[in-house]
Amino acid sequence: MAKRNNEHISISDALKEFVETNKLEKGLNKVNVADAWANLMGNGVNNYTTAVNLERDTLYIQLNSSVLREELSYGKEKIIKMLNEELGKEIIKKLILR
Repeated sequence: MAKRNNEHISISDALKEFVETNKLEKGLNKVNVADAWANLMGNGVNNYTTAVNLERDTLYIQLNSSVLREELSYGKEKIIKMLNEELGKEIIKKLILR
């Protein structure tokens, strides 16, 4: 049985500790990146987005519009910067639009 900890800690600290001990951060990052993409890009881009995948430090975005893909490719660095700011840490280093 696990040892009981008698100190009082906040829920956010307890959740952080739980995530760290169970190595859940990678999975949470994938979910958070998908949410950040949806929030930052808005409905116009989300209607053409078919998949958002994070693998290591590379974000793969699958779009069903070649015109939109070309337009977004001009601002890759800005998109990466905006997503990392939204997430609060530097998770994404490379963006690949498919």
